[in-house]
Amino acid sequence: MMRQFMGNSYLFGSNAPFIEELYESYLDNPASVPDQWRDYFDALQNMPGAVTRDVAHAPVIASFAQMAKQNKLATSAVGIADKRQIGVLQMINAYRFLGNRWAQIDPLKRQERPQIAELEPSFYGFTEADLSQQFNTGSFHFPNGQQATLREILESARETYCGTVATEYMYLSDIGQKRWIQSKLEPNRSRPNFSVEQRKRILERMTAAETLEKYLHTRYVGQKRFSLEGGESAIVAMDTIINHAGTAGVQEIVIGMAHRGRLNVLVNTLGKQPAMLFSEFEGKHAADLSAGDVKYHMGFSSDVSTPGGPVHLTLAFNPSHLEIVNPVVEGSVYARQQRRSEAEKLCALPVLIHGDAAVAGQGVNQEMLNFSQTRGFGTGGTIHIVINNQIGFTTSDPRDLRSSIYCTDVFKMVEAPIFHVNGDDPEAVALVCQIAVEFRQTFKKDVVIDIICYRKLGHNEQDEPMVTQPLMYKKVNAHPGSRKLYADRLVGLGVCRADEPDQMITEYRAALDRGELLYNPVLSGYTRKFAQDWSPFLKKEYTDECDTSVPQAELRRLAQRLTDVPSGITLHSRVAKIIEDRRAMGEGKLPVDWGMGENLAYASLVAEGFGVRLSGQDAGRGTFFHRHAVLHDQNREVWDAGIYVPAQHIQENQAPFTVIDSVLSENAVLAFEYGFATAEPNHLVVWEGQFGDFANGAQVVIDQFISSGEAKWGRLSGITMLLPHGYEGQGPEHSSARLERYMQLCAENNWQVCVPSTPSQIFHLLRRQMVRKLRKPLIVMTPKSLLRHKDAVSTLDELSEGRFRTVIGEVDPLDPKAVTRVVLCSGKIYYELLAERRAKGIQNTAVVRIEQLYPFPNEAFAEELGKYPNAQEVVWCQEEPRNQGAWYWIVSRQHLARSLGKSHHLYLVSRPASASPAVGYYAKHQVQQKAVIEGAFGELNQDVAPSR
Repeated sequence: MMRQFMGNSYLFGSNAPFIEELYESYLDNPASVPDQWRDYFDALQNMPGAVTRDVAHAPVIASFAQMAKQNKLATSAVGIADKRQIGVLQMINAYRFLGNRWAQIDPLKRQERPQIAELEPSFYGFTEADLSQQFNTGSFHFPNGQQATLREILESARETYCGTVATEYMYLSDIGQKRWIQSKLEPNRSRPNFSVEQRKRILERMTAAETLEKYLHTRYVGQKRFSLEGGESAIVAMDTIINHAGTAGVQEIVIGMAHRGRLNVLVNTLGKQPAMLFSEFEGKHAADLSAGDVKYHMGFSSDVSTPGGPVHLTLAFNPSHLEIVNPVVEGSVYARQQRRSEAEKLCALPVLIHGDAAVAGQGVNQEMLNFSQTRGFGTGGTIHIVINNQIGFTTSDPRDLRSSIYCTDVFKMVEAPIFHVNGDDPEAVALVCQIAVEFRQTFKKDVVIDIICYRKLGHNEQDEPMVTQPLMYKKVNAHPGSRKLYADRLVGLGVCRADEPDQMITEYRAALDRGELLYNPVLSGYTRKFAQDWSPFLKKEYTDECDTSVPQAELRRLAQRLTDVPSGITLHSRVAKIIEDRRAMGEGKLPVDWGMGENLAYASLVAEGFGVRLSGQDAGRGTFFHRHAVLHDQNREVWDAGIYVPAQHIQENQAPFTVIDSVLSENAVLAFEYGFATAEPNHLVVWEGQFGDFANGAQVVIDQFISSGEAKWGRLSGITMLLPHGYEGQGPEHSSARLERYMQLCAENNWQVCVPSTPSQIFHLLRRQMVRKLRKPLIVMTPKSLLRHKDAVSTLDELSEGRFRTVIGEVDPLDPKAVTRVVLCSGKIYYELLAERRAKGIQNTAVVRIEQLYPFPNEAFAEELGKYPNAQEVVWCQEEPRNQGAWYWIVSRQHLARSLGKSHHLYLVSRPASASPAVGYYAKHQVQQKAVIEGAFGELNQDVAPSR
């Protein structure tokens, strides 16, 4: 008997979850387990060294394994256990784990039911004769107590876990969450009990979804709209979530989705007037957008009524890059939650609508999920909806779609429960959406609704899916439609009259003919308490002046607050020296270095009411040990204690200062910060790359959102990117921030690209980003070696009386009339050029810094060049190779040439053109750097430095 028990028991190997579940049931309610097991667990609690009743179950599992090794189980639990009762509990557990594999969730019924022995009663030794026997049901919910026949148990388990709802949740480590889900599914067998009015509402939403698509298909033949046909239940899902969330206290919902079904969501969920949509189909567009975008990328917002009160809906603007909008939405929601000072994060809800191929295929989702429960990024849980049409573009062969069973398996990394549901059963869709809202509000965790449906048409309306999917589309073409199936069902149940479903279609089409909505929940004239006013930032020019200076007395006060470390904090000796030096800088005894200038900028902003949010890998300390915005107690004994952030203690009632050491991700983190910045104009939002070129991991965000969001969608953003840049011999990946890529994207005053070279410059630049009523992205090439360069320092006077200078002229007292050559440069190379000229005593060459490359400061540059009437040679000197850096952009736009006279000749001194940003050999780097520096003052060869 022991050999049989060891072979079949859930105590060992793959069967371990059974004993875990059984023990968890015992902890939850000792009466819920069979008597023999309850006695055994009671005895186990009293063993020497046993764990107490309220601790985790893992030690008891280990105890079972140890006892098995000592052959003690044969005479304890197993010896007295009823093998058939154990089999019943094992079978219930198997359905909770594996029942989803037998569920009827595919409307097309394309796949055969897999063979899963654990779901068959015979696996546990049961026969037909056992079906009428009574057994204890353990923790399974039965209306008549904990006793039922095997037939009733089997039918209930299959109805609950193998119907049109397939739930995955047994991997959750929190027993309370598992019990909660079971309480929502098992008593009603995963079937809702909606009223007549609720069912008619569901039919009306299905009718609205289908009718809109068919109307557009016939009115605008051949135009792309990425139809929702086949997935109309998604509109039911959104309707249920919004109304249920409103009842649960949600006041704002931000939605992110790609193009599939987007027009339907715009009209039938957010209440966009059909007449507006028709105008877009007919080619009309907003006159205030320089570029605009296609109709299925556009965003929208509205206030709608729900049973719990008004809810503000926002559909985020989205490019064609699938899934990239998801972290943008999370950042936007986080900003809205912070605006409310909402610790519980229950009032603002992110809802993300995915495609099945994209949710599994796009790595940005993994990055986003990775930070979803971390400080500074968690939004209290997201509701994910997958419109699973079982085809990715033209691929539906499961051997090519993915490597996991379900497209949603990635969500298991954050222990999100997953509800797979048949799209042909809109009532089941509504049920799981209600459960999802309640789960999120209760546990503040992500939850997933996977609507298994199909795609009626091709990838777009010009596509012919039969070419690549003939078998699948034979089934699709034979399908009567989800609305028709549900309508027929309601008529058969007597919920609707026979003519009522068709009457709904007629009424909806008539409203569309008028360009109106038959059902419009939008509240007109409603004013939200937490609405953000962007009007002060509209129609502003980058040339607008602003005062970024801070009185010296205030600077001294801020410096004192930044260096006042509580007595209980013991700093590392190196950090203590930095803080000591900063205290002297605030007193005017030492010049201000880069780290102090940056921290003073942040401190002054929060003191003036502007929030600051800084994130990036090692952002608190700074990659190059310069920032130290977070101080760590070297004597702390608890991992989450002993941390002090000086900028959070500047004064009472200051604006928030947040610094986050982000997860090791660029793409999703930068997208999150962009989303935050688009929702919060009064926050300086800063993302720092560990090295500048690491930003290329987020190129989609830079291209599709940051550089072009205003031109396409009119979305303002003041996000700031700090990108360490400079050639110091660290190799191809740690030298260049790829300045040329940002310069190539410059147009229409879309953003600012700056290369500050002193602490006062970064101080004024960061302050200008907030003080000036202009919200444009700011790209900053920040230094590395300059952080501690003896000449890269500033005085307090430069902070208290200065401003950001777009052009910095010659600093040495040269005779302007004697200058025959002007060398132009940006960044670190300036100090090397200055040192070279001074070392060689050169008097005929002025060195000028261009600190703002875009928008190019034409007037300031012309004024500086005009100081040297006899200068004929104008040299652009850069560290980067000739085909990189700012050179090509400058000459192609003719910014320099615009200010040059007939006697001026423009030359380039740089590294030779290169496929790599920098060489990997330090000796070769030194040779190249020396050649560039010497070349700026040497003979200008026509072959390597062409004239204008």
